[in-house]
Parts: sequence; C-alpha cells; structure tokens
Amino acid sequence: MSDALKDAPSGGPDISHVTLKNGLEIVVIPDHRTPVVTHMVWYRNGSADDPIGKSGIAHFLEHLMFKGTEKHRQGEFSDVVTALGGQENAFTSVDYTAYYQRVAREHLKTMMEFEADRMTGLVLTDEIVDPERDVVIEERRMRTDTDPAAELGEALAATLFTHHPYGKPIIGYMHEIEGLKREDALNYYRRFYTPENAILVVAGDVSKDEVVRLADETYGKIAARGEKPVRLRPREPDPRSTRRVTLADPKVEQPSLQLAWLAPSYTTATKGEAEALEVLVQLIGASGTGRLHRKLVMDEAVAVAAGAWYQSTAVDRSRLLVYGVPRPGVTLEALEDRILAVLDDMAKHPVEAGELRRAKTRLVADAIYAQDSQSSLARMYGSALATGSTVDDVKTWPEAIETVDAEAVQKAAQTCLNRHRMVTGYLMKDEAA
Repeated sequence: MSDALKDAPSGGPDISHVTLKNGLEIVVIPDHRTPVVTHMVWYRNGSADDPIGKSGIAHFLEHLMFKGTEKHRQGEFSDVVTALGGQENAFTSVDYTAYYQRVAREHLKTMMEFEADRMTGLVLTDEIVDPERDVVIEERRMRTDTDPAAELGEALAATLFTHHPYGKPIIGYMHEIEGLKREDALNYYRRFYTPENAILVVAGDVSKDEVVRLADETYGKIAARGEKPVRLRPREPDPRSTRRVTLADPKVEQPSLQLAWLAPSYTTATKGEAEALEVLVQLIGASGTGRLHRKLVMDEAVAVAAGAWYQSTAVDRSRLLVYGVPRPGVTLEALEDRILAVLDDMAKHPVEAGELRRAKTRLVADAIYAQDSQSSLARMYGSALATGSTVDDVKTWPEAIETVDAEAVQKAAQTCLNRHRMVTGYLMKDEAA
C-alpha cells in the first residue's frame, strides 16, 4: 500500500511552507519540468470526525461540495476544469478530506477562485441533498454490501477499533446514511470548512512568491473564524485478547485471511518507532521480496499471495495488517500457522545486516522515484500536515529510515506483532448457500 510518509522525497525540490493571516497553511512544491500545476485543498476532517449517529457525513459532504455556490451554478466548476483540459477529483479518508485539480499553470488563479468560493459559499437545498444521498446509498450498495471482501474489511476494522471511530466505515453505515439531512451537512461544513482548518498544496511550474500572492488574493479574502475546530476522539484501549472474524458468502471464489494489529502512527509513535515498523513491514511484506512472499509463495508453495501493509500516516493510533491467499488444498488455518511462524522468527532473531540494508534501500528508492509524480508529491505533504506531521518530517524521512537498526526492527516485531492481541479475519465460500 502506498503511504504518504513512506514515499517521502529525498533531496527533492525546495519546499516552501507559509501561513496566511487567516490561518490557511500553504505548501509550495516547485516542479518546472512541464507547465502544469496540481492544486489541492486539504481539510483536517475525515470519517473519524463524523458525529455519533451520523457516520458517512464527511464523505457525503465531499459529494455535495461539487454542487453550486452563491456565485457559481451547480456543475460550473467541473465544466470549467473540463473546458481547460484539466482533471479534478476529491477523496475522503479517516483523517482528512481533499479536493484537487490539475491544470495548465496559467489557470492556477482560476482554480483558487473556485475553491476559495466553495470553502464558504456552498448552497444546499433539499432538492440537491436528497438525490445525492441516494447516490451515496447506491455507492455503498455496490462497493460494500455486494462485496464480501469489503464486508469483511468493515467487520475487521470494527473489531480492531472497539472504541475509536477508525472502526467506522468511511462511507458510513447504510442505516445512518439514509438518515443524513441537509442540516447535518451544513453543520459539518460550517464546523470544518474554514481557512484555519485547511492546507493548500500547490505542486508544479510555480514559485513560492507567485503562489502566496495568488492565494492571498483569493483564499486570503476569507475571514478567519478563530481557533481550529477540536477533534473529539476517544482513545482506543489496549487490546487484551485475540479476536476472530469469519465471513462466509457464496460469492467468494478465493478464500483469504488477514491478521490485524493496532500500531502507532507517526503522530503517536515514540522517536524511531514508526520508522522501525516501516522497515519491518518492508522486510516481511514487500511484493516479491518480503519474507512472506519468499517463504510461503516461493519456497513452501502454501500461498498464491502474501504480504503486509502499515497505515503509518494517521492522527491517532493506527493499524498494521498481514494478509495471505492459500493455494488450493491449503486451509486458512494452516496458512495462518505458517504466517505466524514467519512473524515469530522476526521477533526471535535479529535481521541479517544485508537483508536490512536492502529493505531500507528499497524504501528510500521508492521515495526518490515518487518525485516523478507531481500529484504524489502534493499528496505526501498534504496528508502529512493534515495528520500532525511537518514539512521537515517528510523531507528528513529518508535519513530517519537509514538510522533504523536490527535491534529496532526486532523490538517492533516483538511489540506490535503479538499474537495474543491480534484480530484474525477469514473470508470463505459458503458452500451451504
């Protein structure tokens, strides 16, 4: 899985970070190879900030932000982006919501004017909200309720996070989506869509002075509201037991399993802890080179796929997940035993120096290659700042990875990959249906 901090640049462009008088943060990432810019606005709110009983409101509001404002009719912003030959989209995560456009550099101010307008000028009526809610309901039905793997993912998250809102689906629960109203969207909009709560990231053929001047002429006109909105989130208690989730469905063609643990994020970790987990996941779960693939897919031939990912960029304590798909004739229980044996070996024995060096080299190489993508650079910095990290944290990430040693990796395995605190998810075919 791609991760914002995992792909941090090494020796990259000269990044600028300034703040307007109204509290809007600005990150400028020069990239003069083509006369194009990526313009992104990040808000520090996501599904984990949805009020109790209103799951899915952050994602629903993302949809509604493409409706009209007092100045611009519904669909006008998108029509202009298309007419200019640009691209646009938006996405909601557990911790943030972001909107972006990619256009020729001379149209940057136009994008800023439209985006600044919908930061405060959104107009919603029941005639707009009700049909769009039906769109989201259908989206949930198609992407989750008819997909056993997605249903298992929801159940696994809800079991891992018993108290923290990371256990809620980003799109929301169906019965709560059905109850979302116009006033729910407006209340959420007024709370979070403020300059103090936003980060503007511009990557492309621009200079710092140019971006700051244009931002001040557009976003700078928005009055400050005061302090940033407070995120009210309970802390997830430390797990004290193993838990198992099983989903059987006749639509399942290929059984699979997942093992999940709570893990510190860059925001909550002690110094060096998250970096050690990054290296650990690279060692065990990298595609084609990780121990799980080499031992279970190549050597023992008990799996057709096996790997791991770590969601390191988060406001609160996050998750680490290991997965496996068994070969025909191999049970999920047998594959789980073999996966745990690989993980136990990481905890019992220090990694060999050459293997550790290669893992860190691959991580840093990914960081360097990521600089080729303008949008990837913008996402790195936007997601990092939206979850509590700094520009310097992203810029110095490769150096932090290089400091990880075998002892830190072994300690990370011992601390995080505790089989007595994991959640196991089985996805199986329901033969009786």
